[in-house]
Amino acid sequence: MSQRLDTAAAAAMLANADRIHILTHASPDGDTLGCGFALCRALRQLGKQAQVLCPDAVPAKFSYMLLPDQDFEPAFYCSVDVASPHLLGRYEPLAEKVVLAIDHHANRTDFGENLLLKDYGAAAMLIFELLQEMAVTIDADIAACLYTGLSTDTGCFKYTNTSPLTHRMAAQLMELGAPAGMINREMFDTKSRARLALEREALASMQFAFGDRCAVMALPLSVQQAVGADEGDMDGIAPLPRQIEGVWVGITLREKESGTYKVSVRTDEHIDAAAVCARLGGGGHARAAGCTVTASLTDATAQLLDAVVAVVPEIAL
Repeated sequence: MSQRLDTAAAAAMLANADRIHILTHASPDGDTLGCGFALCRALRQLGKQAQVLCPDAVPAKFSYMLLPDQDFEPAFYCSVDVASPHLLGRYEPLAEKVVLAIDHHANRTDFGENLLLKDYGAAAMLIFELLQEMAVTIDADIAACLYTGLSTDTGCFKYTNTSPLTHRMAAQLMELGAPAGMINREMFDTKSRARLALEREALASMQFAFGDRCAVMALPLSVQQAVGADEGDMDGIAPLPRQIEGVWVGITLREKESGTYKVSVRTDEHIDAAAVCARLGGGGHARAAGCTVTASLTDATAQLLDAVVAVVPEIAL
């Protein structure tokens, strides 16, 4: 079982480490990447060798975060915003080498020798506190990475995980040079033609269950390939089913090249999305969670609907 650390202890551990590989989760979003590259920039600023390892390609819209690679033999592994080893994708075997796990998912699978955990709206909030503890100079580039994490994991500050602290930190990061307008425009107001085609196909696939209180949307690999969608086009798709009036639970199934389905669940305030996904080996937050299902689309959908009923029996009444 991981040893729980406070921010000061985690900062001291990183201060004594070098040759650090920072692991992000597969199907990367703005929070895991923002955390990874902010921490990497900070560690390099302190004269350390550090490198971000992402299991999947980094979407082009996050290119402003990227750093040149460094080639070294790692001596210290750290994960950021990773709630479960299987979310490391092709790097899952490295989970047993993680010395420090930094996360904000209260419902997580225990891994990593040491754990820095706070139930914040974004893991980037935790990294912000950590860098302040480490006396790092938070320049405009680091601020941009952290602001991206805050903005994307709170749905541009619209989700219920947004707190007064989130807004105060966002304001600080803007004062430190984060280009909030550019970031929010790129993350929320800019869509490729492939993304628009993907949304059209996803909405056409929509099925309803339990008196229309549950909406299920599927993105088979064949559809993704037909419209030419890449990883960046997937970001922001998951909330669509839950946005429909009267829907309590929105489920999005996205087929991966391995044949498995990456599942995203979004729920109303009285339903625990993490509890639904936990029944299938996943986890996350109360309103937004995920899991991976290895089955046909029909069977995967059935498993998810069974999980919903197990957690919310009244939805089927």
